[in-house]
Amino acid sequence: MIRKVYGWLTGPEDPEMSDRVDNAGHEDYLSAGGGGGGDDDRDELDSPFKTLSLDSDEFAYNMKHPKRGKFVIINNRTFNPETGMNERSGSDVDAASLYQIFLRFGFDVGLYHNQTIDQMLKLMISAAGENHSDSDCFGAAVLSHGDADVLYGTDGIIAIDNFIAPIKSCRTLVGKPKLFIFQACRGNEFDNGIFQSDAVGDGTRNGLVIPMEADVLYAYSTVPGYFSWRNSSKGSWFVQALTQILSRPETERMDFVRVLTRVSHAVAHQFESNASRPEMNRKKQVPSVVSMLTKDLYLGPKK
Repeated sequence: MIRKVYGWLTGPEDPEMSDRVDNAGHEDYLSAGGGGGGDDDRDELDSPFKTLSLDSDEFAYNMKHPKRGKFVIINNRTFNPETGMNERSGSDVDAASLYQIFLRFGFDVGLYHNQTIDQMLKLMISAAGENHSDSDCFGAAVLSHGDADVLYGTDGIIAIDNFIAPIKSCRTLVGKPKLFIFQACRGNEFDNGIFQSDAVGDGTRNGLVIPMEADVLYAYSTVPGYFSWRNSSKGSWFVQALTQILSRPETERMDFVRVLTRVSHAVAHQFESNASRPEMNRKKQVPSVVSMLTKDLYLGPKK
């Protein structure tokens, strides 16, 4: 049962990776053109940052391709006995909700039930082998059991990095947003919550090399190490909040990362466990959004 009671974190900067400061700590390296790089060194922000306003449309992904793109939903509800994993009651509700919302946004949605780890990986390899030149973006959602950095197929576990690797290497998705949504536990810890008192007071290359990790967004239902809650009849807290918020018309004009911040607020503030076992009662949850998107992403319905 659920009692209704009604983002993103970045780690400290690694000092060893500071922009063009050499190992000896010579911060005048930039101005002096040190290291023999001369005029080839990019020691400051180039165009378009010099010439464009930071709220320019140039900093939004091109969503005017002929197709919105492919969206793969993997719904693992039952598992082989040897995995020790219980049936995920309510997962079909999540799958149906996600299917409808991303269909509304114009995606070519494929829904796959109870996939083995081999089948899960083959779905990603197959998608990566397609030509996405005419598509805006790509998306995938996995509804399953999980643990730290792994997801469960019906017959075992697969590392998240291995699962997503084919998509990150797809050449026709370079420079385009790639969205991954994971409704799965990331550990066994419970979030007890803490009391809050009132306070006072695109894909063209043109010789440009971009990081392989760029233009990827991961939306996890919970933070590392923690349990992810799911209602047997209504579905998971995270997917409930995500689909309800995405169904609101104002989100069509909101950047997707901003939308996910609203989802995090809803999960954190509107849900609390109501369990008969004291150690599982009155627990909380907050999603985790890891974004390497390099532009704003607007997912309004495809015109």
